[in-house]
Amino acid sequence: MRWRKLGQVFCPEGTHPWMQTHAANTIAEYREGDQFRIYFSCRDNQNRSSIGWVEVDLRRPTQVVRVAEEPLISPGRIGTFDDSGASMGWLVCEANRRYLYYLGWNLGVTVPWRNSIGLAISESPDAPFARYSEAPIVDRSSVDPFSISYPCVLREGARWRMWYGSNLSWGPNQADMAHVIKYAESWDGVHWSREGRIALPFASADEYAISKPCVVAGPTGYCMWYSYRGKRYRIGYAKSADGLDWVRRDEATGIEPSENGWDSEMIEYPFVFSHRGNIYMLYNGNGYGRTGFGVAILEVDEQC
Repeated sequence: MRWRKLGQVFCPEGTHPWMQTHAANTIAEYREGDQFRIYFSCRDNQNRSSIGWVEVDLRRPTQVVRVAEEPLISPGRIGTFDDSGASMGWLVCEANRRYLYYLGWNLGVTVPWRNSIGLAISESPDAPFARYSEAPIVDRSSVDPFSISYPCVLREGARWRMWYGSNLSWGPNQADMAHVIKYAESWDGVHWSREGRIALPFASADEYAISKPCVVAGPTGYCMWYSYRGKRYRIGYAKSADGLDWVRRDEATGIEPSENGWDSEMIEYPFVFSHRGNIYMLYNGNGYGRTGFGVAILEVDEQC
């Protein structure tokens, strides 16, 4: 597998109070023709995240044609699970209805933060998103006692499938976490059954976080792209016949940090999608999205 980078797409310039910095955790939604809406997490001057978007035409993928004037989802009311921020997680489009799964942030005292997964629903492609509830739909539990993170959600017939991040341990520093990818199922996309099954474990003792899975179903099984880190984030790749048991093949990912520039220190948070016979990857670079996001195109394929 080999990806060719097409360049940096977007980085906030501080023109909106709610979008001062960052464009992280991108998700692409097809609109019409060659136009896609790219959702992402941005931050205000208090470091609180909201969800915004830009639109691009894939004939010129590094040129933004439209920028959101208002956030889709902002931090919740004080005391709720997302009062410190709301970050983009995943988007599922079912007929006209759209399900936006997002990450809610609470700042901690004994630990840096606690995350849970919330849901917002839009009834048509141009209708606003409304929170399903002020409470999370996936929160801490006996199988996920510490913190939850970014989900990937696919619907297969009557079954909804989720791959999501979960801490196996936590502590006062970010590097104290042991964060892996787990698996859950649902029959309605709202109520989720979790058994604590680890879908993607660590490959070495140097790793302490695997996050932001992007699962694509293909004719021979499933492919997953994700972030993994020890000292610095990199983009990893795994394959599975059933979406449950995965084999990591990070050496085959085919994309690395650049020698210089906005993505020279780290690359992370991949989102892979196809359009008109091409496969694209959106990804973040230095500073966990502080330098915005870029796009790459797949030149050498390896089928799922």
